[in-house]
Amino acid sequence: MKAKDFRQSAWKSLGGKWGICILVFIIFDLISAACAGGSTIVIGAVAGLIIMGPMTLGYSMVSLNVARDKDVEISMLFKGFNDFARSVVLYIVNNIFIALWSLLLIIPGIIKSLAYSMSYYILIDDATISANDARKKSIEMMKGNKWRLFCLKFSFIGWVLLSFLTFGILLFWVMPYIEVTMAKFYLSLLPEEQNSDGDRVDLDTDATSIIDNTFDKNDFDAFAKEDSKEDFKF
Repeated sequence: MKAKDFRQSAWKSLGGKWGICILVFIIFDLISAACAGGSTIVIGAVAGLIIMGPMTLGYSMVSLNVARDKDVEISMLFKGFNDFARSVVLYIVNNIFIALWSLLLIIPGIIKSLAYSMSYYILIDDATISANDARKKSIEMMKGNKWRLFCLKFSFIGWVLLSFLTFGILLFWVMPYIEVTMAKFYLSLLPEEQNSDGDRVDLDTDATSIIDNTFDKNDFDAFAKEDSKEDFKF
């Protein structure tokens, strides 16, 4: 599929759901801004780390359900808190490694963010996978696909530039459009049988083994040299 095919598919899936998706984006954006505003204070920074993992998971769940042409509701945005431990761990681990790779210059950080981009969807679809394994599975899934995803994201540049002319108002439509398109990209990477019914409704999970294997020495070895040559090729 080409970038326009993903966009067209996302636009079609958003039909009749624009209102609720825009409202979900506004709520998510306001909470994100509040967390960012408090990040200069230690308590605010900790609160941001705790809140943004579950919120990101919930937002991803909304986008994935829209991409699968399923019903969505505003309360779904907060369902990530039902999977609190895994979502927080994934948020922290992803951001730590993206930050570390960004220290090498901005390009490695962008590459890693693309490599980890499917991890929240994977977490949604698999109630048993650990946060760190979801990150690793995303890396495997994105091998050979990072350049495709980069081009897909870049194809929205016209919409983003146009949003500036509307003082950001158009972003209320553009951001849900982008997020659902990203979810469509994820679905295209799944085996055929998982495309329509791979997601799960219940995000409740046992937190006792969530932290297991969160970090392993290979992650730091990878930072010292490379976790794979493929990660340095879009």
